[in-house]
Amino acid sequence: MIATFAAILDWAGLVVFAVTGALVASRKQMDIVGFALLATVTGIGGGTLRDLVLGLAPVFWVRQPAYLLVCVGVAAAVFFTAHLPQSRYRILLWLDAVGMAVFAVTGAEIALAARAGPVIAVAMGVATATFGGIIRDVLGGEVPVILSREIYATAALCGASLYVVCDALGTAPPVAAVFGFAVAFLLRAAAMARGWSLPRYRPRRGRTPEEVETLRRRSGATLP
Repeated sequence: MIATFAAILDWAGLVVFAVTGALVASRKQMDIVGFALLATVTGIGGGTLRDLVLGLAPVFWVRQPAYLLVCVGVAAAVFFTAHLPQSRYRILLWLDAVGMAVFAVTGAEIALAARAGPVIAVAMGVATATFGGIIRDVLGGEVPVILSREIYATAALCGASLYVVCDALGTAPPVAAVFGFAVAFLLRAAAMARGWSLPRYRPRRGRTPEEVETLRRRSGATLP
């Protein structure tokens, strides 16, 4: 039952992320091959990086080519229906939030199953949740969502961390997954709705020649 639940989450994340890749292709008015490419790299990109880092060879979509077929099928479906939504970009952002939250949990879960430590499991959750979207946005000529002002990678970090903590406390995996998903998604949703962001670096004003001269006189030392 636990394995089935994890598989359902993994497939759900794949489909959602594949849809976002295809939606970016629709915004760029690509042909159906472009749709298939962006849908596929978005759906499997994060999981591929995770498996390579963890040494899980061959990677998941080589063991199960059905992942590729599903991505291509999703791309074809979006190719013929992308004109229906009124705002494709808004849908893209919300679906991306769902995919990010799902993959933050499944990435951490797969890393723990591979006997990775808690820190590595959290890192793999974040990588799985964000890497596919980065590839999608770069290939689509978009500013990566992870670089937006709103909280994104932090939401994935919180979701993956909560899942790992719940697992360490002996919480049933489905319950831990629900908690991790809820935290990651709600944090990202609130950030989009309210414009939340982490504090940004603000450069300090350099010293003027007058200030340097004043300091030199006060200290009696030679300042650079």
